[in-house]
Amino acid sequence: MIPGEALLDAFINANILVCIAYVLWLAVRGVMNATGLKHAHGVQLRLLNATFLVIVAAPFLVLGYAALRNAGMAGAAQLNLSDMFVSYYLGGGFEMAAADVEGLLQLRDTFILNLMQGAGWLAKGVIAAFLIGLVLGAVRLVYSVACLRRIVRGSYAWRQFGRIHLLISDRTLVPFSTRGLRNYYVVVPSHMLSSASELKVSLAHEFQHIRQGDLEWEIVLETLKPVFFLNPVFHAWKRQVEQLREFNCDTRVLSRGRIDVRSYCDTLLSVCQTALRRDRTFVIAVPKVTLVTADRSSTRDGKLSTLERRILSALDGRPSVREGVLFLGLALPLIAALALTTIAIQRPGDWSQDRLTLSTVVNLERLDKINRLSAFGRIRE
Repeated sequence: MIPGEALLDAFINANILVCIAYVLWLAVRGVMNATGLKHAHGVQLRLLNATFLVIVAAPFLVLGYAALRNAGMAGAAQLNLSDMFVSYYLGGGFEMAAADVEGLLQLRDTFILNLMQGAGWLAKGVIAAFLIGLVLGAVRLVYSVACLRRIVRGSYAWRQFGRIHLLISDRTLVPFSTRGLRNYYVVVPSHMLSSASELKVSLAHEFQHIRQGDLEWEIVLETLKPVFFLNPVFHAWKRQVEQLREFNCDTRVLSRGRIDVRSYCDTLLSVCQTALRRDRTFVIAVPKVTLVTADRSSTRDGKLSTLERRILSALDGRPSVREGVLFLGLALPLIAALALTTIAIQRPGDWSQDRLTLSTVVNLERLDKINRLSAFGRIRE
C-alpha cells in the first residue's frame, strides 16, 4: 500500500472508530443513567477521554496484533470484519449473488482508489468539501488563537502561583483560563474585583479546570476540528466533553465545602447574564475554558440549557461514588470492545481461504453466464 493510500485508509478508520466509540459510550452512559449513576460526570468524562486515547493508539494496536499473528500467538480466531462477512455468506447465512457480495467487499477499496485519483463526481465532491473545511477550520483556528493571545497580552498581571499567572482584563466579561507552551493563564474581568464571592467562585472553578487537564484536551480537540470537519459525530463528541467537564468541575469545587451551593449558582447566573452581552472577539477566541457559556440554542429548541442542567446538578447534591472502581469496571469492557473493533475494521492484509473461495465462485458464475449466452448465439468467441 502506497503511503498516500495508507494515510487515507488510516483517516477513514479513525472516522469509523470515532463513530463507533461514541455509540459505545452512549450505550454505557445509558446504563449509568438507568442504574442511578447519572451524576457521575467525572466517570463519563474519563470514559470519553479513554476511548479517544484508544483511537489515537489504534495504529499501534493493529501493528501489535499483526506481530502476534506473525509470531503464531494470536490463535486461529478470525477478527477481520470482511473475512467474517465472507465466511458467514459461504456458510449459507444469507442469499445473494456472489458477484454482489464481492462488489460490497470492494466498495471501500473502490472509494479509496477514486479519492486518490479524483475520479467521479462523488470523489471530487468529498475532496472539495474536505479541503474547504480544512482550510476554513485552520484559518478560524489561527485567527481565534490570535484573538485569545491579544486578550491575554492586553491583560494586567495580578498574581502568580508557580506556572499559573492571574491576569485582570478590561476586554472580557467572563473569567476563563488558557495556557501557553509552559504557563497557565487565568483571566478575570476587572469588574469582578468588586465582588469577593464571584471572584472566589471563578478562581476555584478555573483552577479546577487546570488540575483536571481540561485545557490540554480542549487544545487537542480544537486542533482536530478542521481535520474532522465532515464528521458530525466528532462535533457531538466535543460538545459532550465541553458539557461533562463543566459538570465535573462544578462537582469537584462544591465537594470541597469551601463554597456554598447558593453562592456558586448565583455566580453562574450572574456571569451568564453578563456573557449575553460579551464581545465578538471573546466568542471567537479559542482554545480556552470559561466559567460559563451562554447557550441560546437550547432556549430556542425548548430544551434545558447547559447552565440549567449545571444548576440542577449542583442543587441535587448527591454524594460522590467510588469513581476509580466504577471507571475501571466500565472502561475495561469498553476499551476491549473498541480495541477488537479497531482490528476488525482493517482492510484484509492478504487473501484468506474464504475470499479465495468467493473469488472462485464469482468466476464460475461468470463462466456459466458466458456459456449460457453462447448457447443461444449471443456471444461467439
